[in-house]
Amino acid sequence: MATPQRVEKPVLYRIRDPLQMVWVLQGNTLVSVPANSNVEPVTVCSVPCQHMRSGENSFIYLGIENNDLCLFCTDVQGQPLLQLQEKNIMDLYKDPHVQNPFLFLRAVEGTTSTLESVAYPSWFIATASVGGQPITLTKDRGRDYNTNFYFEPMEYSRPLRMLGQGQRLSSRTSV
Repeated sequence: MATPQRVEKPVLYRIRDPLQMVWVLQGNTLVSVPANSNVEPVTVCSVPCQHMRSGENSFIYLGIENNDLCLFCTDVQGQPLLQLQEKNIMDLYKDPHVQNPFLFLRAVEGTTSTLESVAYPSWFIATASVGGQPITLTKDRGRDYNTNFYFEPMEYSRPLRMLGQGQRLSSRTSV
């Protein structure tokens, strides 16, 4: 098995479900709402778990950009629950031990992906078909909740440096 390449920063995504529900942060709760021009979805950051691999699928940690909040699964009265915890995602990446409560198996299904909890196998991150509901975990795929998501890659916003007179932007010019 090949050693995974070191990651310097998380990969950024906007996530939506097949009903065009996007993820937004309300307080310390992730909720899904219908996408429209008045909604600013969160940017989800993702890093791989350095200690686990699974063919085409990947074990990943998920967080919210610029918030030091990471998704994790816990047990509340015998029921798995998805929550946000204050944690820097790069600390999870650098940790020499696998942090199962924060870890998800991202499995590709056609053009979408599912996110299965490693701490609670067969429980998937899910959105309700009605907007304004918290993002949750479900065992019932394809029934009352959507468990498939589109991952839309985002880029880090950074200012371009000004080029001096006569300089051209080329593949060798750093920005």
